[in-house]
Amino acid sequence: MEAPAASPRLTQLSHGAGCACKLPPGLVHDVIAGLPRPQSPDLLVGLETADDAAVYRVSDELAVVTTVDFFTPIVDDPYDFGRVAATNALSDVYAMGGTPLTALNLVAYSVEDLGREPLVEILRGGSDAAAAAGVAIVGGHSIDDAEPKYGLAVTGTVHPDRVMRNSTARAGDALFLTKPVGSGVVSTALKRGLASPATAAAALEVMTTLNRDAAARALDAGPSAMTDVTGFGLLGHLHELCLASGVAAELSAGAVPAIDGVLDLLRSHEPPVAGGTRRNRDWLSPWVEWADGVSDERRWLLYDAMTSGGLLVAAGEDSGAPGVRIGRLVEGRAGAIAVSA
Repeated sequence: MEAPAASPRLTQLSHGAGCACKLPPGLVHDVIAGLPRPQSPDLLVGLETADDAAVYRVSDELAVVTTVDFFTPIVDDPYDFGRVAATNALSDVYAMGGTPLTALNLVAYSVEDLGREPLVEILRGGSDAAAAAGVAIVGGHSIDDAEPKYGLAVTGTVHPDRVMRNSTARAGDALFLTKPVGSGVVSTALKRGLASPATAAAALEVMTTLNRDAAARALDAGPSAMTDVTGFGLLGHLHELCLASGVAAELSAGAVPAIDGVLDLLRSHEPPVAGGTRRNRDWLSPWVEWADGVSDERRWLLYDAMTSGGLLVAAGEDSGAPGVRIGRLVEGRAGAIAVSA
């Protein structure tokens, strides 16, 4: 009797992992810049500032927040892949100050190659993450694809006067980060068989933690701007925030928290750096000034193509904003970032 086939390692089925599989950020921005702009006074947030989601006003008391996010596997377990992808997609609504309500599944999958059961587990993981957020998955769309992909299109709401943006940051505000970074390093290490179970578990815990509670605490602090940290890395999303807001930033590399085990991986002879992380470095090189004392592993960490990362919050020094203080916003060349040790 033939033995049953072993479950596939999902990270071996894709060319990239998680948000590290995004197109190069410079290319994305150039393409978007050439697109026509919708002309509606009720479109409160659109394409202009590379914000986390679109916001459309439907009345004086209500605006709709809409976003979409999907990617290739970042972990091997199908159920955990679903959880991470759903948590990541929901984050964009929280970053806009909104409340997610409904979602649609986006699925690319080959039943012929992988069988039915992993797909069931992916969808179950997404459903459980959405349910934990109080979000109803109400449908979706699927295509046959040898490289698995999963995510959500999410709809939420926010009061028009309480929309958070990445374009309204104030010079003088402190910067707070609500989750450690480094999941791109861990996912690449998993693909190479280098990540320890403890490091993999630590990354999974970070990536499946909803940004709901952090967003609520951030909103209580009265922030000037907010975004989440995903595939363009901490430096990439900070650069977008600064460029949109007309400010510069000073960042302390040593203050940025790393997922347990990530810095050790980055100190290895051949550090597991994702392709998306390298693209982030190439894109941001003209904008980032490094102090001599910043180590190579810290530089890679700040470029890391993060999946389902935390919120980056600009708020007053004594505002009570959540997370770790990692720097501040200053007057200067819009989009520029100076990194100290």
